[in-house]
Amino acid sequence: MLDDLKYINKVDKSDALGFAAKQPQQFSHNFNFKYEQPGKAGIKTVVFSGMGGSSLVAELVHTWPQLDTPFVVSKNYDIPGWVNEDTLVICASYSGNTEETLSSLEQALQCNAQIVIIAHGGKLLEIAKEKSIPYVQLPECPQPRTGIFYAYRAVIEIFCATELVSTNVLSQLEAVIPSLEEACSNWFASVPEDLNYAKQIANEMVGKTPIIYGGPLSYPAAYKWKIDVNENAKNTAWCNQLPEFNHNEFIGWSSHPIQKPFAVIDLLSSFEHPRILERFAVSDRLLSGKRPKAISIDAVGDSVLEQLLYLVLLGDFATTYLSILNNVDPTPVELVEKFKKELS
Repeated sequence: MLDDLKYINKVDKSDALGFAAKQPQQFSHNFNFKYEQPGKAGIKTVVFSGMGGSSLVAELVHTWPQLDTPFVVSKNYDIPGWVNEDTLVICASYSGNTEETLSSLEQALQCNAQIVIIAHGGKLLEIAKEKSIPYVQLPECPQPRTGIFYAYRAVIEIFCATELVSTNVLSQLEAVIPSLEEACSNWFASVPEDLNYAKQIANEMVGKTPIIYGGPLSYPAAYKWKIDVNENAKNTAWCNQLPEFNHNEFIGWSSHPIQKPFAVIDLLSSFEHPRILERFAVSDRLLSGKRPKAISIDAVGDSVLEQLLYLVLLGDFATTYLSILNNVDPTPVELVEKFKKELS
């Protein structure tokens, strides 16, 4: 089925596969962000307010580049009580209308925090222009989750402009584009299933609930896989992180019949702490016969950043192929839109 290009085009009406292939180029988009407020000396803490795909960007930033300044991700209506004028609050929402993020922005204004907004449009941009708040306007994308790399680039530019990281971080980001494009070329629809790793993984997931595990470095990719299984394939999925997994969820598998319809996926980075990789191996050995055998995916790349983004992109392709196997268009999220209308 996944080698039938006519069928793929019929299901993938908005060409999600084609858009996934172009994602690495998002890192070359220059927003030319300027920040005239106090630089690093005036920023003692950073809070990132965002939901869904926007919060994923913050998770990616936790892995690379790692900040020396305390960095907190806020995924709710309220920002931490300690936010003050020395806090940089980044409010991110592709639509610009995410109610949790708007609530956080209102509180950040009341705290006299330093604020930067990331959005494509909506109320966030209106407020930014009205109150002269620095902002980055994201380009148009089919869905917020397909513009993750634009937003990642935007955050890095903000960190550079506020002197939280050195400006050479941007060149490091752009340097991985060729290798990521080469990786994507191996997962194109035109590449047959026996040579296409993304198609093979999709076949392992179809009809099952994927459960994706990552280490501290690869967990943002695991979270992105979970999001994409949910939104692309319209499938339930969960994710977790080692070593926390070994302190609770690990024992939960002991009473599950092996024939349960789960697809267990381990996302492995060679840059993880050696004990993390050992935990993956021992966990798989001790759970043999108690859960389905894990699909171990080794990240490809010469750096933490390259391996992280390789895993993210592989997940984009694999979950889009899963949507095709499920016979659902990967792009629309109609139930989410209906939910928002019910709340309004």
